[in-house]
Amino acid sequence: MKTERSNPKDGARGVRIVALGGGTGLSTLLRGLKDHVARSRAVGTDHKLIADIAAIVTVTDDGGSSGRLRREHRILPPGDIRNCMVALSDDEALLSRLFQYRFHAGRGLRGHSFGNLFLTALSHVTGDFAEAVRESSNVLAIHGRIFPSTLANVHLEATFEDGRRVEGETRIVKRNARIRRVALVPPRVRPIPEALEAIAAADLILMGPGSLYTSVLPNLLIPEIAAAVAASRATRVYVANLMTQPGETSGYTVADHVRAIQQHTPRRVLDWVVANRHPVSAEVARRYRAEGAEPAVVDDVELQKLGLRVVLDNLLEEHGVIRHNAQRLASLLLERFAAGRDSC
Repeated sequence: MKTERSNPKDGARGVRIVALGGGTGLSTLLRGLKDHVARSRAVGTDHKLIADIAAIVTVTDDGGSSGRLRREHRILPPGDIRNCMVALSDDEALLSRLFQYRFHAGRGLRGHSFGNLFLTALSHVTGDFAEAVRESSNVLAIHGRIFPSTLANVHLEATFEDGRRVEGETRIVKRNARIRRVALVPPRVRPIPEALEAIAAADLILMGPGSLYTSVLPNLLIPEIAAAVAASRATRVYVANLMTQPGETSGYTVADHVRAIQQHTPRRVLDWVVANRHPVSAEVARRYRAEGAEPAVVDDVELQKLGLRVVLDNLLEEHGVIRHNAQRLASLLLERFAAGRDSC
């Protein structure tokens, strides 16, 4: 285990954070962190802990509105990126609500969100998806930066425990079976340079929460991104999922999630695990159990055997569905890894 790492608690300039992932997990994380982002480079006068936050978003989604636009317009799937932009914008802003507006009728429009269509149109106008993301982020005045992990037209392939291979994120999820390994098709795509630069400059690198095989791992399957995270002297934290996913991670403990990450990366990419310690209510647990999901067991001893340090707290929020509490999660991450309360 590496012990000599740069100290991210430089109050003069604030902490620089990189968050890798996708889906609702990444947008939840960003929503909590954005209130701590300095509005200018003069962090010392802004009294904010975060000098910069960069989200690196997986681009393997091929379902729903994103999948349709991807197939019909030959662009990267915009959905997860749109959610991250909205998460980093002001919640009550009209433009943020407009980007999330979904059409419920109309031939060709039904099922699409306005933000997805906006990104698609801007990609055609600029001729560059990454530029469309930058310009859209400016429109929303987001508190941070967002990068697709790659500009390549990449798909996810899974090998299941029974040996069967399935290509396509939607087909993988629908199979509802345990996964042995995932890979990208094509396998050696290049990341955009800005993503690597953000990782190199980071003080704190966050992975998760989110689907292990379709949100967290796809970013790390890009060789240069995995190598940059492995070489980074930042503190590297895995935010553990609250629940297992039916089929894909049935029966997984938090240590099993970490083992899967380690098996997919040639070098070490994690130092810490942050996990929930608050029990799920019996009623909600029964409903999730009926769908094949269980609370992810935090096995401290096994995690320590893997060379990781563990932080536990009440991170649970229940409103019909189980989610991380964005504000409590952000506060915990900053208190432990940015505010000088722990010797990372």
